[in-house]
Amino acid sequence: MKLSASFIVAAALAATVFSSVASEAAAPIKADLAKGEASFAGVCAACHAPDGNSLIPVNPKLAQQHPEYLVKQLTEFKAGKRENAVMNGMAAPLSNDDMKNISYWLSSKKATPGAAKEKDLVLLGERIYRGGIADRQIPACAGCHSPNGAGIPSQYPRLSGQHAEYSVAQLTAFRDGVRNNNLQMTQIAAKLNDREIKAVADYIAGLR
Repeated sequence: MKLSASFIVAAALAATVFSSVASEAAAPIKADLAKGEASFAGVCAACHAPDGNSLIPVNPKLAQQHPEYLVKQLTEFKAGKRENAVMNGMAAPLSNDDMKNISYWLSSKKATPGAAKEKDLVLLGERIYRGGIADRQIPACAGCHSPNGAGIPSQYPRLSGQHAEYSVAQLTAFRDGVRNNNLQMTQIAAKLNDREIKAVADYIAGLR
């Protein structure tokens, strides 16, 4: 049976529209790295260092972080979904383009390596990070953040080399319900005690 001319035309138009939408969806997000660098220098560098490799242990290293993760965090700081007295104020004036430009610029900067310091805890941290704690249903951190801490773009943040002090603060905040912008992390951290949190954070600091 022959298809009618009108059906053929309609099918061709639908295919064209679908192809256009698919191309747009697959197109990479464009960011202005020069503007991102300028915005970062003016707003963020004092706390996170000019290249995103914070030298202050309580402030996170941001260099080489997945841009999608950074955009999400900045958006949630601005909206108040993630609470931090300093960051809520810093994120408030940022536009969506500012957040995107800053995040993609940071992702282009190479992270400096860190180092584990607590030798008596690092083996415990390694066991939890790589294998979890089965009898308490605590999954291995490596399952989401990868064995070397590189994370999974668009899903899970890079952890490799992060300051142990910052990681301890965030895991504790998740556990205690102070940080509640990630249900999965809240549920996992709720099962960790202070010693385990410190051990995992120290192990993360030495990952590379």
